[in-house]
Amino acid sequence: MALLKLPGIGCSSILAGAGSRCLAAASHAPSSSPVFLLHANGGGGGQAHLLSRKTTTGDAMRTRRRDLHVVATAAASAANVTPASPRGVSASDVLWPSAGAFLAMAVLGRIDQMMAFKGVSLTIAPLGAVCAVLFTAPDSPPAKKYNMFVAQIGCAAIGVLALSLFGPGWLARGAALSASIAFMTITGSSHPPAASLPLLFIDGPKFHHLQLWYALFPGAAGCAILCLIQEVVVYLKKNCKF
Repeated sequence: MALLKLPGIGCSSILAGAGSRCLAAASHAPSSSPVFLLHANGGGGGQAHLLSRKTTTGDAMRTRRRDLHVVATAAASAANVTPASPRGVSASDVLWPSAGAFLAMAVLGRIDQMMAFKGVSLTIAPLGAVCAVLFTAPDSPPAKKYNMFVAQIGCAAIGVLALSLFGPGWLARGAALSASIAFMTITGSSHPPAASLPLLFIDGPKFHHLQLWYALFPGAAGCAILCLIQEVVVYLKKNCKF
C-alpha cells in the first residue's frame, strides 16, 4: 500500500511516531486484545502488520484452580477449628450410664462377698475407670473389646514379671509402667485403665499369691462382667430415651 508523502513531513517520522503510540496503547490493553505495530522501513516506506498476541488461557486456568484450592483449604481448616454447636444432654444419657455403674459395682461387690474366704476382691480401682470408659464412651477406642482384654491381660502379666525381677519398690513400678505402655503401643491395644494393674499388683501384697493368675483375675474377669452390663446400658440408651 503506497503512502502519500506530504511536503515538509517525513514518512519515517510519521510511522515512527505512530508505532510508538501503538506500542504504548498495547502495553495498557488486555492480554487477549490484538496489537497493531507499524514497522518503518529504511527506504522511507512503511508496512502495517497485525500481530495477534497469544492469550495465556492455560496460565489463567491454573491460577484460578490454585486460588480455589487455597480457598477450599482455608474453609476446611476453619471447619476443623470451629467448635461444634453444643448438643443438649438428655436425662436418659445421664441416667443409664450412672445406673450401669451402680449395677456393676453391686454385682462385683456381691461376688466379693461370695469369694471373701479366698481373700481376693473384684472391686479394684482400675475397674472403676473401665466402667467410665464403657458406659460413657462405648464407641471410643479404649472401649473396644480387643483393646480392653489384650491390655488388661498383658499389663497384669507385666506387673507380675516386674515384681519377680526387681522386687517391691520404685524400680519395679517404673519398669512395669514403661513396659505396659510399650506393650499397648506395639499391640495397638490402647486401654489406659490397664496401665494401673501392674502398680496395683506390686503394691498390693494380697494379690502376690495369685502369681500369673493375676493376668486373668481380677482385671480380665471383672471386664467380662462389665461388658455384659455395658450391652444392657447401650441398649437402654438407644431405645429408652426421655
